Amino acid sequence: MQLRHLGHSGLRVSRLGLGTMTWGRDTDEHEARDQLIAFAEAGGTLVDTAAAYAEGASERMLGALIGDVMAREEIVIATKAGLEARDGRLRYDTSRRALLAGLDASLRRLGVDHVDLWQVHTWHDGAPLEETLAALDQAVTSGRAVYTGISNYSGWQTARAATWQTAVPGRTPIASTQVEYSLLNRDIELEVLPAARALGLGVLPWSPLGRGVLTGKYRTGTPSDSRAATSQFSRFVSHYLDDRAAGIVEGVARAAEGLGWTPAEVALVWVRDRPGVTAPIVGARTATQLRATLSVEELALPPEITEALDDVSAD
Repeated sequence: MQLRHLGHSGLRVSRLGLGTMTWGRDTDEHEARDQLIAFAEAGGTLVDTAAAYAEGASERMLGALIGDVMAREEIVIATKAGLEARDGRLRYDTSRRALLAGLDASLRRLGVDHVDLWQVHTWHDGAPLEETLAALDQAVTSGRAVYTGISNYSGWQTARAATWQTAVPGRTPIASTQVEYSLLNRDIELEVLPAARALGLGVLPWSPLGRGVLTGKYRTGTPSDSRAATSQFSRFVSHYLDDRAAGIVEGVARAAEGLGWTPAEVALVWVRDRPGVTAPIVGARTATQLRATLSVEELALPPEITEALDDVSAD
């Protein structure tokens, strides 16, 4: 798998990242192991997790596999703090105290002394931005993180954070932003992508398959084994089960049929090769699903297909 620089930083990552949001909840340790094996065999390096995923179980599961499936020096570990899930409820806290305590807890669960990319999971008004960013500086200077990033920031939030970090020598530059981006959600093209490009941030799109809708699995209904059929994710997926989304899915399906690809391959390659994108984060419930996703390495969309998808997905 090709490697790309994460923004203007010196960190090189695989141009697809492995997402582990389902690990420890829908994906057990055996499937997780098979997924990481498949990802490593495909040449993948970037593995993304978070303290909030399965109340820390995702990090613990990944930590159990580091050194076994992949050597520590072969994997780029990315995790997030500032958002926690406890007893089924989300708690937001981006204060310096909470962030650094969360990082230490993540390191214990992962069984490592540092992470390669530490990201603030979300913007929150409960703490001054300057305090939040100071935690990133401390994480790097203490050796607990090598690079830092942000996640789910709007355009102005991205610009403010990145500019603050470059305003004074000695602060840690922000290397990346992780945001939702797919043919079903192109909102980041208005402000986030231009801000990231101007300020040298890599872009890590999450949910590049439109929360699974762009695979085409919902074209004729809701499969019983799909996320939309679960109480936990039904609202997450139903956001994209409207008439507009259906038209885009049909366009993706037609493109896939003409190319001899799957709809998932079309949707993923479109995101992967967008200007400014470093690596889409792809997740799967099973290793079989993941292997199908990883098959896109040698694929490239013809320009006329890209243009047609741009048109059908434009608001």
